[in-house]
Amino acid sequence: MVPVSTITVIVIDIILGILVPVALSWFLIKKYKISLSTILIGAATMIVFAFVLESIVHNIVLNGPRGEAIRGNALYYAIYGGLMAGLFEEVGRYISMKFLLIKEPTKVSPAIGYGIGHGGVEMLIIFGIGMISTLMMALMVNNGQINEIMSQVPANAVDQLNAQIEQVKTASSASYLLGLWERVSALIMQISLSILVWAAVRKGGKWMWLFPAAILIHALIDGSLVMLQKSISAVALETICFAEALVMAIVAIFIARKAFPNSEELLPE
Repeated sequence: MVPVSTITVIVIDIILGILVPVALSWFLIKKYKISLSTILIGAATMIVFAFVLESIVHNIVLNGPRGEAIRGNALYYAIYGGLMAGLFEEVGRYISMKFLLIKEPTKVSPAIGYGIGHGGVEMLIIFGIGMISTLMMALMVNNGQINEIMSQVPANAVDQLNAQIEQVKTASSASYLLGLWERVSALIMQISLSILVWAAVRKGGKWMWLFPAAILIHALIDGSLVMLQKSISAVALETICFAEALVMAIVAIFIARKAFPNSEELLPE
C-alpha cells in the first residue's frame, strides 16, 4: 500500500508542477508585459530540440554499436549525456532567439520570458504530468488493480513495470518533495542560461563567448550530477543542484546588468 501522506504529497507536486510555470508566465505577462509568444517559443524549442531531436539521437547512439559501452561506463555516460543536453538545448535556444525573437526589445525581459517557457514546459511535462502517472499507479496499487494491469502488459515490459510499481510502493513523501526541489533548481538554471545566450545573440561581438559558455556550463552541470547521483544521498545531490542554480542566477544577473542596463526593474538587487 502507498501511504495517504505520500499520495497527498504527490497531489501537491502535480498542482505545483503545473501551477508554478503557468503562474510565473501569467505574472510576467501582466506585470512586465512580456509577450506570451516569447514564452511559447521557449516552450516549443524545449519540446522540439530536447524531447524530440535529442531523444532521436539518444535512440540511435545508445542502441548503436557504442551504446553498451556508453551506458556501462558512468564517466562516458555523464560526458555523453551532459554534452547532448548542452548542445541540443543551447543550440535550440540560440536559433530561436536569433530568428524567432527578432522583434523583441534588447532588454533582459525576453530572455526571462523565454527561460520561463523553456524551463516551465520541462517542469510541466517531466514533473507535473509525470507525477500524474505516479499518482495513477499509486491509486491502482491501493485499489488492488495492479494484477489486472500486469496481465495486459507485453512480456518484455513486465520487469520495467514491476520496478516502477516497487518504486511507488517504497518511495517516501520526502523523496517526492525532493523532486519538486530539483525542478525549481532546473527552472532557475534554464532562466539563467537563457540570459547568457540572449546576451550573446543581442549584443554579439565580445559577448559571443557566452553562447559556447552556456553549452559547456549546461554539459558540466548535467554531467556532474549524473556522476554524483550514485555516490551521495539524494538530499546532498539536490543541495548541490540548488547551489549550482543559485550561482548561475548570480552570474546571469551580473551579465544582465552589464549587457542590458535598461532592465533594472526585472533584476533583483
